Parts: sequence; C-alpha cells; structure tokens
Amino acid sequence: MKKLLKKIEISMDNFKIKKKLYIMYLLCVLVPLIVTDTLVITLVAHSVEVSKRHEMEDVANTVKYYFINCINNADSMTKSIYTSKHIDTFLEQKFYNPIDYMNGYQEFQKNIQFATGVNSNRLTATFYTNNGTIVPGGLLKDIASINHKRWFEQFEMSGKEKKFLVFYDDTDKYAISPQRRMMFIQKLNFISHGNFRKFVVVDLDYKTTTNNLCNMHFAVPVYICLDGKILMSNDKTKNNYSMPFDDYVEKKNSLVMNIQLHDNNFQVIIEHPPIEVISTIRSNFPIIALLILINIILPLIYVWGFNRSFTKRLQELSDAFNKIDEERLCEISDARGRDEIGKLMFNYNKMVHRLNDLIQKVYISKMKEQEMTVARKNAELLALHSQINPHFLFNALESIRMHSIIKKEYETADMVQCLAILQRQYLEWNEDYVEIEREMEFVKHYLELQKYRFGERLSYDLEVDDSCKEYRIPKLSIVTFVENACVHGIESKSAPGWIFLRVYSEQNFLFIEVEDTGNGMEEEFMSKLLLKMRDANITMLKEKGRVGIINACLRLKMFTNNETKFELESEEGVGTIVQMKIPLIYVEQMV
Repeated sequence: MKKLLKKIEISMDNFKIKKKLYIMYLLCVLVPLIVTDTLVITLVAHSVEVSKRHEMEDVANTVKYYFINCINNADSMTKSIYTSKHIDTFLEQKFYNPIDYMNGYQEFQKNIQFATGVNSNRLTATFYTNNGTIVPGGLLKDIASINHKRWFEQFEMSGKEKKFLVFYDDTDKYAISPQRRMMFIQKLNFISHGNFRKFVVVDLDYKTTTNNLCNMHFAVPVYICLDGKILMSNDKTKNNYSMPFDDYVEKKNSLVMNIQLHDNNFQVIIEHPPIEVISTIRSNFPIIALLILINIILPLIYVWGFNRSFTKRLQELSDAFNKIDEERLCEISDARGRDEIGKLMFNYNKMVHRLNDLIQKVYISKMKEQEMTVARKNAELLALHSQINPHFLFNALESIRMHSIIKKEYETADMVQCLAILQRQYLEWNEDYVEIEREMEFVKHYLELQKYRFGERLSYDLEVDDSCKEYRIPKLSIVTFVENACVHGIESKSAPGWIFLRVYSEQNFLFIEVEDTGNGMEEEFMSKLLLKMRDANITMLKEKGRVGIINACLRLKMFTNNETKFELESEEGVGTIVQMKIPLIYVEQMV
C-alpha cells in the first residue's frame, strides 16, 4: 500500500498544478455528483414507471368494463327477444291477405316490450324467417337473403343456438360499402318449434361504440383486439369501419388484459406512453438549471478562480525567470496577493530592481557609449555627403546656365535657373511640413518650367485665400497633383489647355482643388483610381502606375489620422478635377 501511495505521489509531482486542481474537481466533485444524480434519476424513473403501470391498469379496467357492458347489453337484448311470446307469435302466424298482415304488423309494432327491447342508440335488431306470408321490409327479412353470407354459414356450421361474431362484412352487394360488424345471432325457438325457421341478429353500432371509446380521452394508446386484429382503438385512424381490421403490432412494455366472452378471447392492450423527456425538462427547467448551477458550475467557477489565483501568478514568475538572459531583467508589473506566492513576486521585483541598477551602471553605460560614438561618426559622414552633393549639383547647373547665356541660349538658361530654384527649395526644406504659400511658390516654378516645354498649349491660374497661406501641409502634396495634371492631362491633348489650382477654407475644412482641361479619363479607370486614392497604403507604393498620387494621398491621410477625404471627377475630352478636403484642426495646429 505504501509503495502504491508513493508511486501516486511521484506521478502527481510531475503534473502541473492546473491539472492537479482539475483532477481534484473531477474525482471529488463531478464523479460523485454524476453517480449520485444517476442513482436519484434511476429511483425517480422507477417510481414514474410504477405510477405509469398503475395508470395503465386503471385504463385497462375501465376499457374492459366498457367493452363487456356493450356486449352484455347486446346479449340482454338478444335474450329479451328470444323469450318474447309476442315476437314468436307474429313470426309463426300465417297471413292470407295484406289486410291481415298489416293489422298483425301494426299490433307487432305497438308491443312496448318489443319496442323498448329493440330500439337502442348502439343496438339494432333484424329478424329473418322463411315464413312466406310475411312481407320482407324494415326489420323483417327473408332467410334466403342471408343463405350466401359467410357469417351465416359460419353460424350454421357451429350448430349452436346463439353465437357472437366479429367480422368484416363485404358480401352484401346492396350495401353502399363494406363495413365492420359485431353481432349476436340467435335462433328463435324458445316459445315454439313450428314449421318456420326464425333468427334474430342484434348488431352493435361499431361507429358509435368506437367513438365513445375515443371520447374517453385516455392519455395512452388503447386497443381492443381479437385474434391479432384491432377491433377498435382510441386512435381514430384505426377505426375506419369501411376498411378491414388492421393487424396489431406488439410493442414493448404494453399491458395486456384478456377478456373471455362467448367463446372469444379478447385482449385489451394498453401501450406504454412515450416518455416526454423534452417537455419534462422544459417544465422543470428552472429547478434543473439551479441544480446544475449549484452542483457543477459553482464548484467549477471556484476551481477556475483558485487556479487563476494560483497557477497564473506562478506562470508569471516562470516567464519572468525565463527572461533572465536578456540585457535587462523585467519586473512583474502586476505583483499581487498577500499569500506566499504574492510575497515571492514582491521579493522578485526587489531583486530585479537591484540587478538592473548594477547592469545599467556596469554594462549598459558602456554599450550606449559605443553606440553614441558610432552614431556620431555616421552623422559626421552624412553631413559631409549632404554638403558635397547639393554643392556639386548647384555648381554644375550654374555652369550650364552661364554656358547657355554665352551662347545666347537665354530660354535654356531660364529653364536651368528654374530647375536650380526648384532643387534648392526642395533641399532647403528641413521638415516634412511646409506652409501652403511656399508650396505654391514651388508649384509656380514647376509650371513655369513646364511652359517651356508646352509653350502656348499650357496656361494656368493659381488662387489661394490669404487666410490659408500660413497653414502647413506635407511638402510636395500639391505639386504632385499638378504634375499629374500636366503629364496625364495636358501632354496627351494637342489643343491648348488650362490648369486651375484653388485653395480655400469653408465649414472647418481646407479645400485644395486641382483642375485641368485635358483629355480626361474613362469612367472605369476613374473609379479605380479614386478607390486607390481613398484606400492608399504602403503596399500600393510597390505597384506600377501613378505611385506619386498614391504617395501624396497616403501622406495626407497619415497627417490627418485618415480623415482627409478625396473626390475625383473626370469626363473624356473635357478634363479632370481632384479635390482634397482636410479638417482645419490638423493644419491649424501646425501654424
């Protein structure tokens, strides 16, 4: 036993604390709960089963009494007719003329005992005789009309005075449709044994009898069977009196009660009602939910909370120790708790603080000193490059301009001078943002340079509100759209064109509009370009096409936290207009 406990202890030492807690919850809470609830449910189910069985027995006794009472009523009527002297006298009498017969028949109808015995809401009596002086009709019929009937042949072959029959009668060619029948057939030879054969047939009204059974509204399926056939049921689909009797398919846990009547062994079968699990759960859902909450969820929440309090802090300590190889130890930002783990976390932070001070003084300070030395040398080198490259470029451009003047190529000299001014302004802007007024100077020099190329084909008009000149925007934002208007609008058009630039403020927004009267764009291409402008991102800059436009849109969106709005309208052969709508709050704060 000790060895077994030792093995268990060793194996438990290898489990994580989180796993140990859930094992404890499983073995100490969940498994006992499942066993206990299963036992309770089993006992309750057995109790319900016993209750259902008693209920089925009560239903079977009620149906048995009802069925026996129906047959006994028919039997009593048959006996009453069998012992009636008035009925026997009428059936034995010979009538020599219609008047005598009518008088005898009227006297026959006036007999109170006969009337009360024959008329019933569920019973019908029919008399058969071979007395040729009796006119067939109504309750009186000739025996010759039933000689071919199977049920009459069955009665004759039995040799009995009386017999109870249940069958499906499809032999009457005069009937509207075949029908199910339950009846007594009785020889009328109790009073006299004359020269005539006499029979009475007492029929139970099958439809009324089955309807009364259905109207009892039993909660369980009920069947009355004979020789494996369903005679009647509280299931109306089984009571179609114009169809043959259905076969009964035996079901499990059904209650069968036998009834021995008139040489027939009837069975009253009560089927076990289906267990309505879903409806039972729905009706008791609040109690079930409360039990689940108390027995399962609450302990699970406690174990989860205990696990979070215990294992999470240990994991944070473990993660902190795993970072010990880094150049700076990290403190536990959320040291908490007054238990042993909480004290360990606070002590760890104290240790980290002291070690970091030592690392900062001894190691990090030397590394930073080396990095600063390297950075200083790189800065000095870049400064030399930035001084040499523009100086060389401007000297070269000045040499070209002077050479052009010597050769009297004044137009070329002016173009070189504009280019030098553009380049010098670009290099002298030390920040990413520039006043609109300076940006407009850049635009103007660019358009003047383009006029040397296009000549009279290019005209421009620049309109800037005085209130907008001091606003700062990302540099080269406007000139990019002006350049696009020149290259893609004016250049592809042989006729003269205009470029209009308007800058104004309205309703807390700064509007910048660049319009050209060039060839315009197709609607499909315009829609794609507008979509790119609105969704501009770094990935698009790697694609071919109008990268300058995407670059400018991206910088404006970054400048305004993605609040700059772009609109684009174009018509082929007419021109294009681009509008940028910038919230004033962003440009005002740069002033």
